[in-house]
Amino acid sequence: MDWITGIQRAIDYVEEHLNEELDYDDIARQSASSPFHFQRVFSILCGYTLAEYVRSRRLSAAGLKLASGNAKVIDVAMECGYDSPDSFSKAFRAFHGITPSQARGNGAMLRSFSRLNIKVTLEGGNEMQYRLEEKPAMLLTGYKRRFSGNPLDKGEQDHNFACETRVEQYVLEGMSRIHDTTYTVMTNFSDSGYDFYYAYPLPKWALDDFEDDLGDFAKRYTHLQIPAGLYLVCETERCMFPTALVDALRRRIVTEWLPTSGYVLRNAPEIGVIHWPFEDGNDAVNNSHYVEIWLPVSKAE
Repeated sequence: MDWITGIQRAIDYVEEHLNEELDYDDIARQSASSPFHFQRVFSILCGYTLAEYVRSRRLSAAGLKLASGNAKVIDVAMECGYDSPDSFSKAFRAFHGITPSQARGNGAMLRSFSRLNIKVTLEGGNEMQYRLEEKPAMLLTGYKRRFSGNPLDKGEQDHNFACETRVEQYVLEGMSRIHDTTYTVMTNFSDSGYDFYYAYPLPKWALDDFEDDLGDFAKRYTHLQIPAGLYLVCETERCMFPTALVDALRRRIVTEWLPTSGYVLRNAPEIGVIHWPFEDGNDAVNNSHYVEIWLPVSKAE
């Protein structure tokens, strides 16, 4: 079974069992891949998580049923997998902008979320430079925030996080004595979201006296042990703001490289390395910023 057919078979399975309790392991089996690999590829490819897709499809169908005027709210809530009318009403309002009872009124404005069909065209002639590297174990020290949903389209959210944590960033930058490189780490992926870190490798002297030097401020940070392993490394174009190019590059990796590579995503942290060569007033240097994406991969079984 090829990769695209497998993803589509999993989506078809979801649609056929939309009103039943869904087991994500069963869904992944339809694509002949592991649950982790399926969900990570799905979220990168589609821009939302599998759980968000299921929820949106169910709430879209619920609006149509209620608009017909024949269905009871409690029955529709149960079909959508909600334990109580209150939780269903809250989710329904967040999705449609109106309550379930208002949806039964004549002419109510509802939101539709259509069934997904994967149509990825793999065409020759597209260049994408990459390298496969065995990375040694790393120890990074960073500060995190838990983000909800999918790691795509979070640019503004991540930007705000970076701006709100300047103090934490400058402390680590000073201790690392690295002023032109920042690491990002995404890990602990689940349907509820993922942990996102800005981090730095610290020298031994800084780690040895970390708590003593920083006191209570040290509690803001986490020491992240990144295991050794194989990574696919790709780079964005050189420009002033390369972080804006990361999401598109991740999608290209999933749609162009991964399907025919013989590799799958490995359950390990995803690393970004932001290179900020800087010289005040030198446009040639300032426009040479770029990001390396390190996606953990392993040979497909």
